[in-house]
Amino acid sequence: MESINQKIQITFPKGIELYMKRDDLLHPIISGNKFRKLKYNLEEAKRFGFTTLLTFGGAFSNHILAVAGAGAEYGFTTIGVIRGEELESKINENPTLLKAQELGMQFYFVSRTAYRDKESLSFIANLQKIFGSFYLLPEGGTNELAIKGCEEILTNEDKQFFTHIVSAVGTGGTFSGIINSSNEKQQLIGFSSLKGAFLSDVIRNFVVKTNWDINDDYHFGGYGKVTDELIEFLNSFYNQTTIPLDPVYTGKMVFGVLDKIRNGYFPENSKILMIHTGGLQGIKGMNFALRNKNKEIINYDEN
Repeated sequence: MESINQKIQITFPKGIELYMKRDDLLHPIISGNKFRKLKYNLEEAKRFGFTTLLTFGGAFSNHILAVAGAGAEYGFTTIGVIRGEELESKINENPTLLKAQELGMQFYFVSRTAYRDKESLSFIANLQKIFGSFYLLPEGGTNELAIKGCEEILTNEDKQFFTHIVSAVGTGGTFSGIINSSNEKQQLIGFSSLKGAFLSDVIRNFVVKTNWDINDDYHFGGYGKVTDELIEFLNSFYNQTTIPLDPVYTGKMVFGVLDKIRNGYFPENSKILMIHTGGLQGIKGMNFALRNKNKEIINYDEN
């Protein structure tokens, strides 16, 4: 599979053109930005002779499943430190953890209180006592090598053709890589999946360019939160374009872009590239929760 730029066949005002970079097509499991983030980290782990990857994540983490998939494909043992001790007895009810387990990942469940200290030296030292030597990947996968991988999202043609690049933002690594490789004449917008404006400070640690901004108007209540309006939009967009969107990241970004187009934010003849960062595995978990609430589910045929 490979990434393609797919034009959105919708008529927009003022000659605006909208495209989607389908990074979700890069790999069936190590999808989207996770593929980019892991690329150079896997090379580094092999270079230093590590045989085990250890990382962190929550119940429906895209990163956890991607690391499990990478381990299965490239010959690493994988360990996932999972937030929430109660999840240990509910693996069979969780499509993300169940698939990661099928791919060979070993889990270590910790309380939410303990999880807050996951980056401390004492926490890491305890993990080394339990599991021995491992290559440590941060939660969400963002580090310098991950950003290097994300700098490869934009092609030279993308940098010349598009006036605007937009992406969802979680930990900031993907967006930082895109900023670093962008043409300074381009305007970049990161749509935050989280409440709060702190992401700008995080991103400034990795970039020097100033052709970017963070928009936090479309988080729909915060990370992992959805509304009836958002679910209806995801299904409408899928029916209209056949492009599936995840409800945590890319779906909110696309909603925001279309809303801004309607409200006249983008100049005449803008050529906008939206980055599809994957995360479609999370639809199963979200639909499980929506069914339990007798809500409309997200339409997506993964086959």
